[in-house]
Amino acid sequence: MYDPTRLAALVAVAEAGSITRAAERLGYTPPALSQQLAKLEREAGSALLVRHHRGARLTGAGELLVARARRVLDELERARHELARLAGLSGGVLRLGTFQTAGIHLLPPVLSAFRRAHPDVELSVADHEPPTGVMAVAAGDIDLALTHTYEPADALSLPASVRLEPVLVEELVLVTAPGHALADGTSRLPLTELAGQPLISMAPEHPSRQGVEAALARAGASPSVLVSTPGYALVCALVSAGLGVGVVPEMVARTSVTPVGVRPLGAGELRRTISVAYRGEEAAPAVEAFRALLRGAFGRARHASEMR
Repeated sequence: MYDPTRLAALVAVAEAGSITRAAERLGYTPPALSQQLAKLEREAGSALLVRHHRGARLTGAGELLVARARRVLDELERARHELARLAGLSGGVLRLGTFQTAGIHLLPPVLSAFRRAHPDVELSVADHEPPTGVMAVAAGDIDLALTHTYEPADALSLPASVRLEPVLVEELVLVTAPGHALADGTSRLPLTELAGQPLISMAPEHPSRQGVEAALARAGASPSVLVSTPGYALVCALVSAGLGVGVVPEMVARTSVTPVGVRPLGAGELRRTISVAYRGEEAAPAVEAFRALLRGAFGRARHASEMR
């Protein structure tokens, strides 16, 4: 029996004309999507795609399977709609909060999947830089919030009504200007090698970063430029311009719009955990459905990170 996820991947490639564009649409990395397609080809016992310098095209077997796959996926979509009506997901509003990094790089494919599965539920998204999203959930202003914590740091004090479900843990990495001596190599750089380095800093105005930057200060990194707002894009831009080095989440480093060198640090003890905050006493169908989609999407992001 064919895996519907792999069938959807094949349909996406057929529609996008390339594995790279299909991966962006589905929230995968191209290597991860290629793995799914290779598994589908093994299941089918035939080549389904021909890759070329401009993208990919279907073979005869691929065209046959795509035609059948669309029918299967349409039927599954109808089943989801019917089940949603039974579960109370045929209307209402799901109010979400997110911080910038997750809102740009992780939330869109989850929102797309939720909309496809539950088109009658209205979606509302608001910007909530941690920890304000947790407070908004506790106050009932929003239903769910993506938030984050850093290590090392003091434990976060949660309102009694709020639960946190971790969905992704990522390391913090060193970012430098391209060609910087510290970026030369793939081995982990001991924190002590940052002694005397000018640091583009986000503390003390960024509470969740204080513990991390205290660890960097103990290693000898010297604050050079303070970015008081939670804007990692600005940190990477200043680093790229040669004003200092930075320590940012791996997701931020890999998606920086300005060129930076990237290197893993220490023993991986500097981390950021992304979690979803929700009210524990409530189990609204839309909230539960969205949390399930988050777990799947963030699991793919974790797998893609591990493949690098």
